[in-house]
Amino acid sequence: MARGSDDNEGRLDWSAAWQRLARLAAATEAAAAPSPEEQAALLEERARTLARPPLRVGTEEPPLELVHFRSGEQGYALGSHFVLEVLRAVELATLPGAPPLLRGLTLLRGEVLPVVELAPLFGRTTPTTQGPVLVVGTRKPEFGLRTDVVEEVRGLSRAALLPPPPTLAPRERALLSGISQDGVIVLEGEALLKEERLFFDFSEERVP
Repeated sequence: MARGSDDNEGRLDWSAAWQRLARLAAATEAAAAPSPEEQAALLEERARTLARPPLRVGTEEPPLELVHFRSGEQGYALGSHFVLEVLRAVELATLPGAPPLLRGLTLLRGEVLPVVELAPLFGRTTPTTQGPVLVVGTRKPEFGLRTDVVEEVRGLSRAALLPPPPTLAPRERALLSGISQDGVIVLEGEALLKEERLFFDFSEERVP
């Protein structure tokens, strides 16, 4: 808008503006106030609403987000929030006399990371191949899981899981969330991070 010759033209009169806003607020409040008949109808509707039985809220859990991988001929899956990263090219230092669960050691940003093998936990033959390593932990790396191949991240409903086979010992059954319809072992990440057999004391060891 062009300015006129009057000095006051084009200037905002804040006093008048606030008065207009006050009148608008009062008019809006008056228009919104229900009549006695509307108030009675509103109270009656609220009473009917309170008398209704509560609606059932769905309790279905969100799908599990799982990293799928293979070790030997067995497929496994682990919650993606337990996988900190994937090491594609890993050089392992083996330890003579190490248990089958300990595949070897590697360095991750200057820190020693044990790389473990799942197959012996479930009575399977230890593979001799070497593929990517899943770095497992929550706030920091705890150990690496040796794999032959890391496949993809997929969602799976917990309700679709079959229970662990009864042939497994209770200690091993506790490491499983269940078995998928296509035979994939779904690992229980919290239990895996508490499994003492997957942790080793290297306080006096040195990587060759």
